[in-house]
Amino acid sequence: MEFRDNERETAFRAEVSSFLDAEFPPEYSDRPSEWGLFNGAGRAIPGFMEFMRGWTAKLNQRGWGAPAWPKEHGGGGLSVKEQFILSEEFAWRRAPRPGGIGHGWAGPTVMVYGTGEQKAEYLPKIISGEHIWCQLFSEPGAGSDLASLQTRAIRDGDDYVVNGQKIWTSGAQHAHMGILIARTNPDAPKHRGISYFLVDMKTPGITVRPLINMLNSHEFNEVYFEDVRIPAKNLLGEENRGWYLATTTLDFERSGIATSVAHQLIVRDLVKFAKESRVGSHTVATTPHLRNELADRTIEAQVEALICYRIISMQERGEIPNKESSIAKLFSSELDVRLASTAMHLAGLYSQVTDRDDTSAMGGRFPRFYMHSTTSPIGGGTSEIQRNIIAMRGLGLPRG
Repeated sequence: MEFRDNERETAFRAEVSSFLDAEFPPEYSDRPSEWGLFNGAGRAIPGFMEFMRGWTAKLNQRGWGAPAWPKEHGGGGLSVKEQFILSEEFAWRRAPRPGGIGHGWAGPTVMVYGTGEQKAEYLPKIISGEHIWCQLFSEPGAGSDLASLQTRAIRDGDDYVVNGQKIWTSGAQHAHMGILIARTNPDAPKHRGISYFLVDMKTPGITVRPLINMLNSHEFNEVYFEDVRIPAKNLLGEENRGWYLATTTLDFERSGIATSVAHQLIVRDLVKFAKESRVGSHTVATTPHLRNELADRTIEAQVEALICYRIISMQERGEIPNKESSIAKLFSSELDVRLASTAMHLAGLYSQVTDRDDTSAMGGRFPRFYMHSTTSPIGGGTSEIQRNIIAMRGLGLPRG
């Protein structure tokens, strides 16, 4: 691994830093996004939503709205290391970073498998922000074993008629478009009878119902398809070959480098809280077992950074991090849980305060972070699945 930037990368890092100095107001950095508390984050700050519209336009002007996309599709065409530098610099400033299902997964999959017409139709609207996308993969009986999905798509003239249910669909209540996998050949082996569609979420017969989580926030949804007619031109790739497109989409999801910066920022916040909070005549930071917990979390955040650097180095060499991406996902997800537990231990009785306006408990972040962290070992591939991948592809163990 090469930890140092070369001359070009040093210049690019300086460019990003100068851009943030000039364009990102410090008052918008006090948003708890790295705590996973996205719902409503920043919306209560006066002028934030107006700022975001201008911010998105400025990123797109530089190609930073989709830094990995080729320039001919409106992206930045950045190298792997430049993408990492961009993400890292934005994360340290707590600045809103480009991303989302459209930019990260739908768009790249359309680039690989889409027709010229599909690319011209959908890619510009992803870049501009005109279209928000959601991912319609998981079902009540097909989560980790996604290929067991039962949603059906039957060809009828120039359309496919879709019936079934999807679940855990993030942001479906806001989405204009969705990427959908459905079974088009029920008689084929389960991986070989699936097709991949681009779906207008306003199509008649689609019903989006909210799933309210423990934080009383609405991030996930269940989506029902009742005789939904999808034009055949919205089939992506070949019929019955959709599983292979879906794995491409998931590779884009899992190869995205989950920078450790967010966890390092949380550790800093926790240390600051421990130094400033008193228990009797002492600060929380002087309590031995809590000091040890903070030391452990600090070390683990650094280990996470090294895992990320390893993956970056592999990608720069043109290698595909497979088991390594699963290692990163597993470590990061479970560190999320451990950080949340440490936050609760540090807060003591304040760990029960969820009031966003209570400054003594950091605006109720600790218990809300704790509840939110329970989703980390599940979303994007469960910890059990990641361990299976590491065992089989990393250690060569047989399938259990």
